[in-house]
Amino acid sequence: MAKNSKIEWTTHTFNPWWGCLKVSPACKHCYAESWAKRTGHDLWGVAATRRFFGDKHWAEPLKWNAEAIGAEVRPRVFCASMADVFEDRRDLDAARARLWTLIENTPNLDWLLLTKRPEMVNALAPWNDNWPKNVWLGTTVENQRYAEERLPELAAIPASVRFISAEPLLGPLDLTAWTASIDWVITGGESGPKARPSSPTWFRDLLNQCMAADISFHFKQWGDWAPGQGISLAKVRSEQAADGTLMLRLGKKTAGRSLDGVTWDGLPRVRTA
Repeated sequence: MAKNSKIEWTTHTFNPWWGCLKVSPACKHCYAESWAKRTGHDLWGVAATRRFFGDKHWAEPLKWNAEAIGAEVRPRVFCASMADVFEDRRDLDAARARLWTLIENTPNLDWLLLTKRPEMVNALAPWNDNWPKNVWLGTTVENQRYAEERLPELAAIPASVRFISAEPLLGPLDLTAWTASIDWVITGGESGPKARPSSPTWFRDLLNQCMAADISFHFKQWGDWAPGQGISLAKVRSEQAADGTLMLRLGKKTAGRSLDGVTWDGLPRVRTA
């Protein structure tokens, strides 16, 4: 959990628990699993336990909610950066029920629920067709296969904001069939010691689709790999991306988050109906 999160597209993060089960290629080099292991916790997999927290932890969003009264900009809370709220395990049900109550009791916060399991949302969330206005629902779509599997599930849920996280982007995406149901696209490359390079044309094509459909676009990062044109190759690892672009392993900080000279920090408009 963190107030004033360093994640570019949120304000705070809140984790009802830590731990998860990998379900698709985007999970392969999971930063949350790596972070948990660095802090001495083995929490990933079917047999692993999950890490839960006490009342002090759960009281923090109530403080953020009080601080947000009358604020010009509503704080956004990413839930959960170290787990998946819709993981289908019965040992999570009590914490999940506590989370739903917390969300309903913090109307000054916008809660961003990002899942790789949108097919479980209706079964595990309590709101049916009457979702709270302060809940934004998103799903990860790292390539076309998972767009086609997950976006029909997302489109069927009446959240006030529906968004996708195409990060790490592992292939080209055609969102044509779902643009009417998407309010926000977050995308970016992978970071970390085993990061896979994304093709710049994949990001540009996503940007063009968003602009054509009036969807808010957020380019979070290049990740560890960025286009190599104009950069000295001395002592820098290089690799050719799928679209033929020479990519250099510069590290996340050096690679930055500018796409064709522009920083894309789009935020969505909340649906009113």
